[in-house]
Amino acid sequence: MTTPDQLSAVASGHPLIDIDGTVFIQFGLFLVMLVVSNKLLFQPYLKLRARRTEGIDGARGAAERMTAEADAKLGDYEKQLAVARNRSSEEQRKIRAEANAHEREVTTAARVKNVAALEESRTNVRNQTEVARAELLPRAQQLGRDMAKRILGREVS
Repeated sequence: MTTPDQLSAVASGHPLIDIDGTVFIQFGLFLVMLVVSNKLLFQPYLKLRARRTEGIDGARGAAERMTAEADAKLGDYEKQLAVARNRSSEEQRKIRAEANAHEREVTTAARVKNVAALEESRTNVRNQTEVARAELLPRAQQLGRDMAKRILGREVS
């Protein structure tokens, strides 16, 4: 609330704030404080923020480069791995084919050998059978005559 004295001072033309020579001193002190604050406070703060931003951007850029390099190396590794797998499966196919061919050769050779051994055994058995027949047939006839003679009690011819 304004008092009647204040109203009369405003009405009479006297200002509430007196502007005199101290304004220039205050303005000078403000400029000095502005320069000192700028040098000691604002500029170091702005430099710190700029360095921080550069560091973050640099680290981000380095991280992106490293990620790109890692992706490229991973792609190369996967390509090399695929080539190695293809070579490996091709080698496995060749080895299997060689093993199958070798197995067929060994089996065929064993079969031929077994057939030859079987034929040889059959021939030996036939020969031995013929020899045994040749030896036993006359004896068998003699034994038959002897048995008939004993059973019948007389000589059979």
